[in-house]
Amino acid sequence: MATAYLDEALVDFSGYIAADELYDGPYCVLSIVDNRKFRRLTYRVLDHDPTHEDILCFFKDFRKELDSRGLTLQGITTDGSPLYPVPIRQVFGDTPHQVCEFHVIKELTLAILRAVAQARKRLKACMPALGRGRPSRKTNKIARRRKRLERKITDLFDHRHLFVKHHLTPSEKRTLRRITRGLTHLRSLREIMDQVYGLFDRRCRTDTALQKLARLRRRVRRFKSVNRTLNKLFSENLDKALTFLDDSMLPSTSNAVERGNRRHRKMQKTVYRVRTQSQIRRRIAADMQREAQTRGRVQTTQTLHKARNRCQGARY
Repeated sequence: MATAYLDEALVDFSGYIAADELYDGPYCVLSIVDNRKFRRLTYRVLDHDPTHEDILCFFKDFRKELDSRGLTLQGITTDGSPLYPVPIRQVFGDTPHQVCEFHVIKELTLAILRAVAQARKRLKACMPALGRGRPSRKTNKIARRRKRLERKITDLFDHRHLFVKHHLTPSEKRTLRRITRGLTHLRSLREIMDQVYGLFDRRCRTDTALQKLARLRRRVRRFKSVNRTLNKLFSENLDKALTFLDDSMLPSTSNAVERGNRRHRKMQKTVYRVRTQSQIRRRIAADMQREAQTRGRVQTTQTLHKARNRCQGARY
């Protein structure tokens, strides 16, 4: 795995990698995957939670493999974990470091949904109390107001996805205007979410996106009601998530390494139950061996299909 496999995997190295950690009970799997070829390059299984020293040694070993083959790293993509920035700077220098766009947007969407949930709680706290039994003439007005608030709370819950959905249809926009009538701060949250999605537009450069982000942050600071809710908007990870705009080849997400992690989780459920450090290492090695045989399987399948088509053509 350390010699023949890596030699074959780095023949068509794209120059862009994705790194991530996978926790499996007391163990942790560190992985580096080619972020454009979607192929695992190297891994390491630890019997403890990773530290900066572990990440530093892991990256140094991979840097040695690249240097021995005359390869250079063009970019690296990770999640927003604080484990990576310092080791990346020490090992790879000024190599562009991209924080996964998906993880950043996920944190912001959760913050928006949390703000909508808080608005529902405030509406529920404002609902007037009614006595037992059927409402009388004196309490009809209170009953109608209570019913309107219940309907608005239900609409905010049923259509909460409209506050974070990327593209809205005209009918969804009308629904959003209807359920936010009288709740201007929720409409502001939707506008802010649209501006966040606009930051990741490939048609602009990183400097332009950072200027947009600075204006957005100044706007959010003026809204005292949503300032604490959107504190993720002021994170440094959001600035690093815009690095890919200056490099059309740099992937904006770490989906390549996340795909391997999902495949590992599936193997845990269907292949084996007992988890030890040696078994985890062997399962990942078997998965990498399967990836190495992918090209041969594809060629075999194509050859069989061509032979079958020729046989069917000769028969008719």
